[in-house]
Amino acid sequence: MKLEKITTKRWYGDACGTALALEFLGERWALLIVRELLLGPRRFGEIRDGLPGVSANVLTQRLQTLEAAGILTRESAPPPANIQVYALTPWGREAEPIVMALGRWALRSPAHDPSLPFSPVSLMLALRMMLLPERTHGFDATIGFRMGTDTYGARIVDGTVLIERGMIDHANAVLSGEPNAFLPALFGTTPLPDMVAQGRLAVSGDVALAARFCTFFELPPKIGCN
Repeated sequence: MKLEKITTKRWYGDACGTALALEFLGERWALLIVRELLLGPRRFGEIRDGLPGVSANVLTQRLQTLEAAGILTRESAPPPANIQVYALTPWGREAEPIVMALGRWALRSPAHDPSLPFSPVSLMLALRMMLLPERTHGFDATIGFRMGTDTYGARIVDGTVLIERGMIDHANAVLSGEPNAFLPALFGTTPLPDMVAQGRLAVSGDVALAARFCTFFELPPKIGCN
């Protein structure tokens, strides 16, 4: 598939860059595929696990379209894996602030339903999206997250959250659970010790550091509530 085949049949017939962006990312699932790749390359099955509502056929089509547009590329993982993965191109990675800003904007709607399922990548990106840097003064620790087979390390540096996949071996504390179970602890409705007592989350390592980390984030106010 070539880029010319995607762009000759316009959805909007509009020279605005916003219209062109929607041509690339406006099809269903396209933007969420980009979201799933923002923290690094993923196999086809890993992308589909993060987007349980997408069929294999549709996912294949979207990946082909995004590749033809220059947003992602197929790569071979280094030995001993030797498997095919999908990764964002440098231009594709430039979409991160767009994804983050769009997500934060939409979370202000009362229609947001936090009980719906979402992926481990979504949770990690939410940490970047919802961080209140002024609360993090003097914090110097790595907090690990284990969600099934997905593991991530999160560290706060210069008012932002740095996230690395798989980096929990040297974490000061590790939180384990399903992605949705983290929301009450991270965004203020239930303290971390209560979530642990309820059996919804588990913590190993420095529990006090993990509990403090959970106080660094806050959902944006809903519209009409200012």
